[in-house]
Amino acid sequence: MTEFDLSTREGRWKHFGSVDPIEGTKPTTKNEMTDLQSTHKDFLFEIEEVGIKNLVYPVLVDQYQTAGTFSFSTSLTKDEKGINMSRIIESVEKHYDNGIELEFNTLYQVLRTLQTNMKQNAAGVDVSGKWFFDRYSPTTNIKAVGNADVTYGLAIDGDKVTRKELTIEATVTTLCPCSKEISEYSAHNQRGVVTVKTYINKDQGIVDDYKNKILDAMEANASSILYPILKRPDEKRVTERAYENPRFVED
Repeated sequence: MTEFDLSTREGRWKHFGSVDPIEGTKPTTKNEMTDLQSTHKDFLFEIEEVGIKNLVYPVLVDQYQTAGTFSFSTSLTKDEKGINMSRIIESVEKHYDNGIELEFNTLYQVLRTLQTNMKQNAAGVDVSGKWFFDRYSPTTNIKAVGNADVTYGLAIDGDKVTRKELTIEATVTTLCPCSKEISEYSAHNQRGVVTVKTYINKDQGIVDDYKNKILDAMEANASSILYPILKRPDEKRVTERAYENPRFVED
């Protein structure tokens, strides 16, 4: 039985089964290595979307940096075996500046770079992140930071946009209309999650401040907005507003 010097890291590794590398015969430089993914022959059919998902990368949403979760895809012609997935990250890095800006124009440029690097006609991205924004308490007007979840979806074929979507998910307060109706006073309430998915005209621009406009429409249909900070005058206003605007999901 071979004994190893357990006072060294290498000795401990070998004690638990590590072995020395063998003398290899295959190439060690990139230009000499076989690139199976670039094999060209008739693979019978093309693939509409192939890529990666759950790529976590810093993103910029307005003035805040946060974490974004990306899914990227490209088309794959029938005469190619596969894609070089490392080029997806390389394409993202070309547009990285303290984060990838979560705006359609920036995502379009990322996809155009991806098309070029992959030598494919079509490319798509879906990215989700936390959107932070200023929120002022309703009566005392104290500023704090609110948040909602946003997801951008964009796909292109050549230089044409084929899919353009924005999803916002926000938390609100809902007060039960039935509880209010049957009770002498008060009513029970709870938090609810509102999700709005917007399909944007691919041939037109988008209005300024579009996220806030969509969020305003979502929160206007709830019993009350959620505020990070509430002082007593704010609590009174929130309580009364919810009672004046009873809403549940079916309403």
